[in-house]
Amino acid sequence: MIFKKYSPVGELASFATSICETLYKTTGATALVTDRDTVIAVSGVQKRELMEKRVSEELEHIIESRQIYQHRQGETAISVTDTKNGSYISIAAPILSEGDVSGCVVFAFDGSETELGETGYKLAQTVAGFLGKQMES
Repeated sequence: MIFKKYSPVGELASFATSICETLYKTTGATALVTDRDTVIAVSGVQKRELMEKRVSEELEHIIESRQIYQHRQGETAISVTDTKNGSYISIAAPILSEGDVSGCVVFAFDGSETELGETGYKLAQTVAGFLGKQMES
């Protein structure tokens, strides 16, 4: 018998994939959704390198902090996954559901483009809030 860790965000994987595709088409930036440990949905050029990979320790800290993170020019880039595959966090918005942290909405970059600005920040915040509400119902 194999036991698999339960992930409330994982139940929304197909829905999260659709959202990531829409975010990617809208912004041109790689968009992904994680649960607390793993990338569960991705759309963008780095999809193969990110899907089902464990999130980095730094991203885990961002998720646990319950605060939106936005990379700034001149700051050290934070890797999305623990494989250090060249994908870095541009914006990360934790998903909160009924007061618990369930995962994160992330815009990633590969080192060339970093700034999504206020629009990307608001998109990540809105999608994280929306996914959190979906898990409550």
